[in-house]
Amino acid sequence: MIIKPNYNDYTEMEFVEFLKEIYRANAEEPDEVLDPLLEHFAAVTEHPSGTDLIYWPENDDQGELEAVLSIIKSWRAANGKPGFKDS
Repeated sequence: MIIKPNYNDYTEMEFVEFLKEIYRANAEEPDEVLDPLLEHFAAVTEHPSGTDLIYWPENDDQGELEAVLSIIKSWRAANGKPGFKDS
């Protein structure tokens, strides 16, 4: 998996793979591996809730990968932020 500098450098599929890596690392890796992924997630998404989208979602079903992706996409569109790169 390649870490890209900006959200709009990812295609949607690449970002889904990045999210899957976060969820995998959360279950299987030490903090030394997980923390940089979470920091990158917060930086590139620019969402004010940051990693709370994953760990402290507003509703129980919102912490799932698909829900996190949907929330980020909606928030970025509503706030005039660029979306994913075309595939």
